[in-house]
Amino acid sequence: MNSKLVLSLCAASVITFSGCTTVADMAGADSSTLNVTAAQGFNKTVQEASANKTLDTSSTTYKRINSVFMRLKPYGDQINQTGQKFDWKLAVLKSDQINAYVAPGGKVVFYTGIVNKLNLTDAEIAAVMGHEMVHALEEHSKQKIGAQALTDLALNIGLGYAGNNVGQLGAAAAQLGAQVGVGLPYSRSLESRADQGGLMLMARAGYNPQAAITLWEKMNKLEGAGGTSFLSTHPSNAQRIEAMRKNLPAAQAVYNKR
Repeated sequence: MNSKLVLSLCAASVITFSGCTTVADMAGADSSTLNVTAAQGFNKTVQEASANKTLDTSSTTYKRINSVFMRLKPYGDQINQTGQKFDWKLAVLKSDQINAYVAPGGKVVFYTGIVNKLNLTDAEIAAVMGHEMVHALEEHSKQKIGAQALTDLALNIGLGYAGNNVGQLGAAAAQLGAQVGVGLPYSRSLESRADQGGLMLMARAGYNPQAAITLWEKMNKLEGAGGTSFLSTHPSNAQRIEAMRKNLPAAQAVYNKR
């Protein structure tokens, strides 16, 4: 059966996604195991990037991303209801790719291209990171694995999305993303949850949630100029921005109270 159809059927069958999560547990993708697997993949990504000299640990871009990461971390821990303590770690990869993701257990991977090509402010970096952190904190990858049933399917498709870029950054980063479902689009409902949760997370950390709107406006502008790989797995359009505007007042209230 087509993997996208499986995902759609599973997401449609339960409102809370508990059905997909149960399937993932039965397939050996329980929270603890998934976090361990993601940690192993993350460590391999760091080792490979270091060997390829694509690991950024000192540039101005790295320092800005790390500063946002350190500021968001404690607020991510506050909303963690997975039953597993996150061992947050950050890897910044030197690449023109417009990409970022957070693997299970708090393994954050950021590509310098998303900051440099879009000329992101710190608050816009927080919007990206907060969105991706919520995917991990709500275990959206686990729900996707349940819908796909076989993690190998995600691996193969994820490597297909990476294409020639695997040669530049090495297979480990592509494999890590694929194993946790990053290679395939999240469902529209999971994206909406990450959008809303990301707004609240960045606001709690003291970043103006208005930046989430300007971020996606920049994404849309770049899409019109030829598209980005980030947009291929993260649908961005006028309806999405409109939905975020509706959720903005609640996040703005949290931000204004700080």
